[in-house]
Amino acid sequence: VQLQASGGGLVQAGGSLRLSCAASGRTFSSTTMGWFRRAPGKEREFVAAIRWTGGSTYYADSVKGRFTISRDNAKNTVYLQMAGLKPEDTAVYYCAAAPIYTWSITNFDSWGQGTQVTVSS
Repeated sequence: VQLQASGGGLVQAGGSLRLSCAASGRTFSSTTMGWFRRAPGKEREFVAAIRWTGGSTYYADSVKGRFTISRDNAKNTVYLQMAGLKPEDTAVYYCAAAPIYTWSITNFDSWGQGTQVTVSS
């Protein structure tokens, strides 16, 4: 599966951004799509995940209630709508695909390039 992330940028605290992740190739082999992020000096961390079928979702506590993950099966695209952004949300955001329903980073085996999100205070 090839993944192409887009939509990052610079936004003020309290603002919103929508990230997109377009999947191509063997998309039928992926069950879960996820978003992860890596802030400067920190490890990559889980943000949100969604199942292609059924649309079940799971969020990290740090973004619950502010971020929404969704998918468009017809377009093979997953979105991350981010609202109420905080400076601590500043990171490179990555989308990834896993062959099982999971939110564990170790199970994601296809990764897109990152897209930078910067939140100014």
